Amino acid sequence: MKILIGISSKKYSEPTLDVGMRIARILRSSTTILDVGQKINEFSYKDVSLANELMESWDLDRPGVDVLEWAYNYLEKENYIEKNPNDSGFAKNLLVDKGNGRSEVFLKGIVLQNLSLILRNGDIIEELRDEVHSFEYDLTIIGGSGQRSMANDLIQYIDSSIFVVNNFNQKQQYRILLAVDDSPGTAKAVKLGVRVAQAFDIEVDLITITKEDEVSPQYRNASLRAEKMMRRCGVKAETKFMKGNLVDTLVDVAGDNHIIVMGTSSQSPLSKFFLGSKPLDVMESCNCPMLIVK
Repeated sequence: MKILIGISSKKYSEPTLDVGMRIARILRSSTTILDVGQKINEFSYKDVSLANELMESWDLDRPGVDVLEWAYNYLEKENYIEKNPNDSGFAKNLLVDKGNGRSEVFLKGIVLQNLSLILRNGDIIEELRDEVHSFEYDLTIIGGSGQRSMANDLIQYIDSSIFVVNNFNQKQQYRILLAVDDSPGTAKAVKLGVRVAQAFDIEVDLITITKEDEVSPQYRNASLRAEKMMRRCGVKAETKFMKGNLVDTLVDVAGDNHIIVMGTSSQSPLSKFFLGSKPLDVMESCNCPMLIVK
């Protein structure tokens, strides 16, 4: 599995990086940490390219380098990478220009074999889309931006599962709230939900929500399959059947102490525009982290 962790600032990205690296650790996945810095014009980029050639005296920092340095220090502090024996910290001359404004630092990981830092400059949505499309990531982890429209765009058009680290409290004891139905997306959601539960060592609430008085055999069978997966993986889980509106009920049960996990719809972006998407509706309304599995 390949994971992409999107960061944007030293002030707000620590929960995103923390969540992403915990999941990467349990999955033993190839992991890239991507910082999208401010867009630089052609003239400035030439200056930065010149500075790249004179790294020994780098006085002209490309926008975003400071965030990349912060991420490097975080990884070192949390023992994800080997500490520099010279205690010289982040060496900017490690940045390798890969073309088209994309620079990369390969790290010597302790827990993960394939771990790297990437710096791109430009519009955050466009750069994330291009990174996922070009390098085929399975899971993208982003912060819970106040710009819900940005998260909507990312979820609809990025070809990977998306974990939105919305209002994540590192001191909060969470549970997984995993939505179960008979749709094809549920099986994938259960598999990834198990790994998230293992990453945080937390329990799972399997919830099936229906508008009918009776739960259909298809829904019950889907719930039984999810329970079986949890037992096989050693994850404690409770099953709940509830009647009500899916979005409202899920958001109400989740509160602020759950991580919601849902499988995404197989609808096209155009169909979603006209018919709506339940995972997007939940994300717009919830006050907790959410994983949308594709």
